Amino acid sequence: MFDLRPVGYVIGLLVAALGATMVFPLLTDLVDGNGQWPVFLESAAITAVTGGLLALACANSVGERLSVQQLFLLAAGVWAVLPVFGAIPFMLGATQSSFADAYFEAMSGLTTTGSTVLSGLDDLPRGLLFWRSMLQWFGGIGIIIVAMVFLPELRVGGMQIFRSEAFETGEKVLPRAAEIAARISGIYIGLTFANVIAYLMAGMSGFDAVNHAMTTMSTGGFSTYDASFGTFQGPAEYVAAVFMVLASLPFVRYVQFVTGTAKPLLRDTQVHAFIATMSVLILLLTLYRIFINLDHPESSFREAVFNVTSIMTGTGFASVDYQLWGGFPVVVFFFLGLIGGCAGSTCCSVKIFRYQILLSAIRSQIRRIHSPHAVARPHYDGRPVGEEVLSSVMVFFVAFILTLGIVTVLLSMTGLDFVTSVSGAATAVANIGPGLGDVIGPSGNFSSLSDTAKWILSFTMLAGRLELMVVFVLFTPRFWRA
Repeated sequence: MFDLRPVGYVIGLLVAALGATMVFPLLTDLVDGNGQWPVFLESAAITAVTGGLLALACANSVGERLSVQQLFLLAAGVWAVLPVFGAIPFMLGATQSSFADAYFEAMSGLTTTGSTVLSGLDDLPRGLLFWRSMLQWFGGIGIIIVAMVFLPELRVGGMQIFRSEAFETGEKVLPRAAEIAARISGIYIGLTFANVIAYLMAGMSGFDAVNHAMTTMSTGGFSTYDASFGTFQGPAEYVAAVFMVLASLPFVRYVQFVTGTAKPLLRDTQVHAFIATMSVLILLLTLYRIFINLDHPESSFREAVFNVTSIMTGTGFASVDYQLWGGFPVVVFFFLGLIGGCAGSTCCSVKIFRYQILLSAIRSQIRRIHSPHAVARPHYDGRPVGEEVLSSVMVFFVAFILTLGIVTVLLSMTGLDFVTSVSGAATAVANIGPGLGDVIGPSGNFSSLSDTAKWILSFTMLAGRLELMVVFVLFTPRFWRA
């Protein structure tokens, strides 16, 4: 049995830090005078004290180098434990949620999924709405650090191909993570602030601008209204689309840009593929609505830009019920969410670079079949792809499809229809947000699902956010014997 103290120490510090941040929604409710501020005072006390005690109990492990097993456990443990404490305000506050509902909401927030069990958002205390947005904002910056430090180090899902770009993690992972976090955090905060200004210029109130900027930059999708982004139809949709795209690009490229060179960002093949794929689908759905549905050209283009960007980036905002556009757009939106953005961004789902490697591998295999003696190796970004990377990518695709199928079956066993089951499984494993159908579609939510279904989806959101294998490896006996 390996030493759990280093893992407990880091998780304890993060839990205590989460408790400290509850002062912001506390002050929001205090200023509003709605009488809800004691909820966050109590929640902050419980969270900060528990996290502090855990960190103190494990403090004698500080300075020890983390093993591979400890890194896996740390990555999964952080995303499993933080929602427990993030859920406390939902249980004690105005929503009076059950633990299953509160944990689902907090997990959806921290994994930046954007699925919700809450309704009546327009009338909730502003502190609670702010807390939902904060959870997603924290999850956005957190997943960038995981994607750039831990996943390349752990060789998960082909992410090791970016290892040299993640500031050469080397042997001391945690100190290096702190250095990377400092650089990324500055850029993340700067882009969020720019997003707030842009939303204000588009006509949002200050509170709405701050909340939606936080959930846009995290590609999370929580809104302060039941109608989601339908409340802000018009210029704000274009603003949101721009910043959702910015949040979906590799943040390491922003660091390189700030330090003096824009060439890596401009030459990144996954950025090119991501922008090209999104542009083609926007054009396709715009033309479909204009010529098949006979809709107005401007609204067709604007709504296609916003909703395609929202679903492909996994943000999950909805400005309209796109299920009303027809059968073809619904099919497009289902598969669109399974694409995702760039590695090292706040995006979720499969990620565009894996599709590039997959297509390159298929082309190489076709070439070998046609010319058995030819040397044909898959390439990515002009470089040959090693067997280890290729194997990791293929394993990820298999795990993704199997997870999607298994979760669909499990959800159907709780009494859900096929459309709700398969789209619920897809939206959880790809961290998209809304599903399809009348129940969990863009005009619905997950509140009517059974507690069993919510727990299944909560676990699936966790696994999907951490690239599946980080979580699944914990269930193998060999991992615990290592």
